[in-house]
Amino acid sequence: MHSNEFIQFFDGGVEPKLENLGGKGASLVTMTSAGMPVPPGFVVTTAQFDRFMQEAGITGHIHQLLADLDPEDVAEVDKVSAAIREDICSRPVPDDMRAQTIEAYEDLMSRFDAPVPVAVRSSATAEDLPDASFAGQQDTYLWLEGFPAVGEHIRSCWASLYTSRAIIYRLKNNIPNEGLSMAVVVQKMVNAKVSGVAMTLDPANGDRSKITIDASYGVGEMVVSGQVTPDNMVLDKVTLVPITEHIGDKHAELVPDATARSLVEREVDAERRSRRCLTDDELKAVAQMAKRAEKHYKCPQDIEWALDHDLPDGDNLLLLQSRPETVHSAKKSVTAAAPGTGGYASVLGVGSSSPKAPDTAGNAAAGNPGASTSVSGNPASGTAGFSLGSITASLMKASI
Repeated sequence: MHSNEFIQFFDGGVEPKLENLGGKGASLVTMTSAGMPVPPGFVVTTAQFDRFMQEAGITGHIHQLLADLDPEDVAEVDKVSAAIREDICSRPVPDDMRAQTIEAYEDLMSRFDAPVPVAVRSSATAEDLPDASFAGQQDTYLWLEGFPAVGEHIRSCWASLYTSRAIIYRLKNNIPNEGLSMAVVVQKMVNAKVSGVAMTLDPANGDRSKITIDASYGVGEMVVSGQVTPDNMVLDKVTLVPITEHIGDKHAELVPDATARSLVEREVDAERRSRRCLTDDELKAVAQMAKRAEKHYKCPQDIEWALDHDLPDGDNLLLLQSRPETVHSAKKSVTAAAPGTGGYASVLGVGSSSPKAPDTAGNAAAGNPGASTSVSGNPASGTAGFSLGSITASLMKASI
């Protein structure tokens, strides 16, 4: 199947336009075109959403409901949001559009020896812009199998343009609802044995001479919910030599269970908890991939990555998403900052879920979870943290 008005494959060779693919979809197509290791998939374009809404005849009514909303009246926003989403999800998709999406899904499945689970991810036209932080505003659904489930959740992603949090965000930031549209990404699910984020600066202070990497076993919901603390590493961007390390208390992981068709919690044994979850080669590979993304996009990047358990070592590092870093990029560049553990919690003000051991070389050498090591000889400071960007929303909204 070739890309067309309603469907665009990541490797379809069509120009990735934001207005057609949304922020996430355009980023994935761009990364694929640049030769980056992105899991395969396709985008249900905004043209499908726009036609669906037009034929349903509900756009004007939605704008009327949203016109006089007070973002501080959360109860009323919740009520309006629920009504809009229920209306969208109850409407049928035109037969010709549904047929094209089925064909695209079957084409994707034909690339593998057996059918594989997919993620269905929202991709709004207003997300991932350089001057906005839209991550997590819409929904993503994981580990879906078969087109009936995929088709249902594509429509749920359309409806998630009107979640309470998305409505409130737009109201508070004076972003008009008129003209917004929603694309949807359908992508092979990654069987992550380790996953994380990397930023091509230190998010604690904006130092662009550093790369900050957070990593934990499995997928990241345990970290997002504050139940585990991940590893945090700060590397020199030129030499890729670690400057500081924080070994997190990774006592549990979420992994896919084929029988249950869901993610299940599994205890991490003491030996794995006490060591860094990335090898030296894997850590360097993540840093190199982050640098490639920054070079390609010509600005600091916030990337999501995973090591796929199903692929051989050395070929299993996958780039899930790359977006412009929005907190420090607009500020004056900072360099040569003092080493620190950094991490997303430093930005968000989120503390770790368990007490940290004292930051001593002896403690770190003993392999104690929570120990911080300053590779350069300077004591690490601050609280390590972790976020999976839009994967945060993915895991919190996992639907099987």
